Amino acid sequence: MTWFMVAVVVVVAAAGLLRWRRPAWYWLTFGVLLATVRVLVRYASVMDACGLTVPPSRWRLALARVANRPVPESRVPRILRLRPTRTGLVLRLKLRPGQDAFDVSAATDRLRHSFGMYGVTSREVRSGVVEVRMTGYDVLKRVQMPAKTDTRPMRVPVALREDGSVHYRDYRAVPHGLTLGATESGKSVYQRNLVAGLAPHRVALVGIDCKQGVELFPLARRFSALADNPDTALEVLEALVSHMEKVYQLIRAEQRISVAVPDAEIAADIWDLPDDTRPVPVVVLVDEVAELALFANKEQEKRRDRIITALVRLAQLGRAAGIYLEICGQRFGSELGKGITMLRAQLTGRTAHRVNDETSANMAFGDLSPDAVLAAIQIPAETRGLAIAGDSTGGWHRIRAPHTSLRQAVNVCNKYADRTPDVPALAAYRPAVAALPSARVPLSKTAPATA
Repeated sequence: MTWFMVAVVVVVAAAGLLRWRRPAWYWLTFGVLLATVRVLVRYASVMDACGLTVPPSRWRLALARVANRPVPESRVPRILRLRPTRTGLVLRLKLRPGQDAFDVSAATDRLRHSFGMYGVTSREVRSGVVEVRMTGYDVLKRVQMPAKTDTRPMRVPVALREDGSVHYRDYRAVPHGLTLGATESGKSVYQRNLVAGLAPHRVALVGIDCKQGVELFPLARRFSALADNPDTALEVLEALVSHMEKVYQLIRAEQRISVAVPDAEIAADIWDLPDDTRPVPVVVLVDEVAELALFANKEQEKRRDRIITALVRLAQLGRAAGIYLEICGQRFGSELGKGITMLRAQLTGRTAHRVNDETSANMAFGDLSPDAVLAAIQIPAETRGLAIAGDSTGGWHRIRAPHTSLRQAVNVCNKYADRTPDVPALAAYRPAVAALPSARVPLSKTAPATA
């Protein structure tokens, strides 16, 4: 009995230590089993307490009267599947007639307390089926991306969501994006993850960094064009507009519109073209958009108008030509001048890190979701990298990108430097970088000859 008590104390102490220092390990070893048992045992009572039950049907009540049996209890949503994950549990429920997915969404906070989980979110899979994702610990405190991700062309993982799933930046689904964030909010780390994720893909990267290139020029080996001042940025953007027009001419020539051609084979963008003739897609990263919109004299105002016009044209017409915008800034509102709100309307993907005022959050989500605005202004200053990601559907998620140092991003870009495509329209703006040093290192150093 003494040895049994010692073993129990050791196991409890180990579990407590893991939960404190390594919550992910604790979840995989102890937490997932305890949480599964807790959910299954408490399920019926918790659903009843949260108001997620429906009264028994009339035929069941009539059958109980005829058989002189007790009145049947209220029915809870049926569990279709309970699946453990590396961060929590996924519960798929079949709703009863009369229930709505909003009922489950409104009760997520009460479910979190009742099941003893860290977080609970829900989404409607299809009519009558709701998926409830429960996390066992704070997955955003120490972000660890899974080893295997669903990576596709123009779709890269950039962060982790609060429900434990991976947040992807899918350019084919959401062509253009806006990233806002105050100084030291983690915006640069998010951008590094994006560049590192795109580096292995067949894509041309174009950078506009008006902070003298301090953010993007260290990654120059993987960029097809870079600009470090507004004058060069204007030339690069106008060159991209010319490139876009040539791509449309190619698509027009390859459309093959005739009665005999199936609808699925008619080309409408570059992804409908054959692989051997498809132009390389282009991702344009603007590090600080305000530097392109500010001006101090008439000449700079003319340059500014041309820059914004080029950006608006690329945002409106660039998707089919395979040109995608990723615009970053601390603020992005009408005070930057005419054309800015028109540009913002084309930026479907919105990501907001910590902001200094509510107005900045409204710039990102005010026209999409008031709840996302409230969540963005509540991000604490000590949690760098935490952000709110939303889209035009009104849905939003808390995300956090894994910390990627500038050296790590540089190493990734150097590794895939040979995959940097040559875009003829941007050849004049390709950064000139020195060749990588040879991997061969002499084993010994020859001593100089002495007389």
